[in-house]
Amino acid sequence: MSALSAAILGCWGTALLPAERAFFAEAQPLGLILFGRNIETPEQVTRLCSDLRDAVGRNAPILIDQEGGRVQRLRPPHWRQWHPPLDQMARANDLEAAARASFLRYRLIAHELLALGIDVDCVPTADIARPETHPFLRNRCFGEDAASVITGARAAAEGLMAGGVLPVMKHIPGHGRSQADSHKDLPVVEAAADALREIDFAPFKALADLPMGMTGHLKYLAFDSGHPATQSPVMVSLIREEIGFDGLLMTDDLSMEALDGTVGERAAASIAAGCDVALHCNGELDEMRAVVAASGALEARALARANSALDRRQPPQEIDIPAVEAELHDLLDGEVYG
Repeated sequence: MSALSAAILGCWGTALLPAERAFFAEAQPLGLILFGRNIETPEQVTRLCSDLRDAVGRNAPILIDQEGGRVQRLRPPHWRQWHPPLDQMARANDLEAAARASFLRYRLIAHELLALGIDVDCVPTADIARPETHPFLRNRCFGEDAASVITGARAAAEGLMAGGVLPVMKHIPGHGRSQADSHKDLPVVEAAADALREIDFAPFKALADLPMGMTGHLKYLAFDSGHPATQSPVMVSLIREEIGFDGLLMTDDLSMEALDGTVGERAAASIAAGCDVALHCNGELDEMRAVVAASGALEARALARANSALDRRQPPQEIDIPAVEAELHDLLDGEVYG
């Protein structure tokens, strides 16, 4: 088997294509990620996960964005529909109840994911919601202050891990001040360094022990006016040293249009800045080839972080589904599902 590529990649459809199988076998991406285009039925998703792992010949992590609300790839009729995280946090009577509800919600989500073969969820979104936060992000957050976000996000991560699924906190070092959708444009944050350190970066510092994290595609003028965080050595150093995150650091999706250049150039710049892994999600085979070529193999320290993160995959704790659903119902006054 070849060395692992410093990349996490998607596939095109609901079944693995022969060309994709051959490419993944050769390229050996660290992991694979699923999107809505890959989802039909539980049986189909289970088969796709098995085929992806067969292609690379190992128990590679398979990721998904199953936040709840607008950003959830698994939806009815086969899976639960959830309220957005911010809405659910607001439905609880107090922060303690909100934390418990967050834990239970993501424990149920982990149960759904692991049954399919998915063992990494790109949750929690630890950004702080603000009045000006772009709608693409705002209700995906866990609160409008650091304490609420830390509490809700920590509970979400613990719920996932109790269910055998690893969390990925995002978007380091903080996306809440963005007034643009980074899928389409590059947000620029003009806040002073002290304010960012005191407020925006605080949840990530409190959650720095989590196994995986994802950068944000936005520019912080107070620190680096020339590069978005994903491609900024200054910001990646801040993530590692000031925030204290030493887990596996992946980019946000390189298919997003916040970044300039080809996908290969985006990947190369991100790895050069200090990100461990380039994330590319749209399933375009030619683009994936360029990302793999530009990202190279996982270097020694990144490989150690990857192994350390994946070693935290544990068998799920037992769960009583009806009891969890009943407790959630009580905590949220019956408003459990979206």
